[in-house]
Amino acid sequence: MGRPVEIGEIVEAKVDFVMLNDITGPLTLKVLEEVGTDEPWDPSRVVVVLDHQSPACSVEAAAAHLKLREFSRKWSVKLFEVGEGVCHQVFMERGFAKPGSLVVGADSHTCTYGALGCFGTGIGSTDAAYALLKGRLWFRVPENFRILVHGKLPVGTFAKDLILHIIGKIGSDSATYMVVEFQGETISELGISDRMVLCNMGVEMGAKAALVAPDVKTLEWFRERGMEVPRVTSDPDAEWEREEVFEVSKLEPQVACPHRVDNVKSVSEVEGVEIDQAFLGSCTNGRVEDLLEAARILKGRRVHPRVRMVVSPASREVYLRALELGVIRTLIEAGATVVSPSCAACMGGHVGILGPGEVCISSSNRNFKGRMGSPEAEIYLASPATVAASAVEGKITDPRRYYG
Repeated sequence: MGRPVEIGEIVEAKVDFVMLNDITGPLTLKVLEEVGTDEPWDPSRVVVVLDHQSPACSVEAAAAHLKLREFSRKWSVKLFEVGEGVCHQVFMERGFAKPGSLVVGADSHTCTYGALGCFGTGIGSTDAAYALLKGRLWFRVPENFRILVHGKLPVGTFAKDLILHIIGKIGSDSATYMVVEFQGETISELGISDRMVLCNMGVEMGAKAALVAPDVKTLEWFRERGMEVPRVTSDPDAEWEREEVFEVSKLEPQVACPHRVDNVKSVSEVEGVEIDQAFLGSCTNGRVEDLLEAARILKGRRVHPRVRMVVSPASREVYLRALELGVIRTLIEAGATVVSPSCAACMGGHVGILGPGEVCISSSNRNFKGRMGSPEAEIYLASPATVAASAVEGKITDPRRYYG
């Protein structure tokens, strides 16, 4: 804004990027048609990713892809085609989300970008149309919510278990329209991939944005991609509307049970629930680190004969790296089905659709009724390790027994 602002104030702020995908993008284009112009304020600041129904699984999906391709060619907008990966993973890998920048995306999990210190927030298709045309958008300046995390995560417990634990304790509406900032030595020890897990699920507690302050690990992440970025932190005298403190040295693996993300229990409370499908992927847990963790458990073992395991790397970059490491071979030899980088089973409109009465354990971020297909199906959310262990056993399983 170029000036100090106050919490609760309505402002119109400049945005650095607008991101569209193949589900929300066509709706944005429809709004632009009604307005009478689709010329972006700055085509270099608009990114389009075909990821939700990718490759196209219906005539309607193919038509939506076609519209976005035509729009992108017309205005020389950056388009990431079928197979490039999930919009959030691709957006971050390609360096569009930078510390201190403001990004709006027509997808609720745009808050993932906060792992790099970027204020990323999800918006509706109409707001996306306005931002695309004007390069700015209105916001209510949000309250600040600090979550302090202390202790070392135990073996067999991961960032996914941490965020499920936090949401289970404070609730899915505890941070509505607030900016959540994760702090503490536990967070400092986490790599960028794990920080992405935390920020990705910030919206599952209602947050407008979720942040981890950039540090040495953040700067190194960018340097590996040939970029230098500023190091942005909260002011030392920052005021917090709310604070919560968590100690995680004794944390067990966590599972979010149907049909709410905040319906969280320790794995020991739900062990033994039989599953039909295990899904590994999504913008939450589809990165190299996640595939590696699953491969460690699956190596030399087989997916249970009653279970189908679907794996979708979060991006082409992730897929290629996993191939180099032999991870993809391990997963396939174990009986998993590896599909092209996309949202895949997470949004239930492409692959891995569940039938009535089926049960899935998933590394994704939502377990709402009907999310993966039939409203009579049940979805449990867990870490990649818990997903892999459960796939082997054919039932929800504590992964720690596989860590010796």
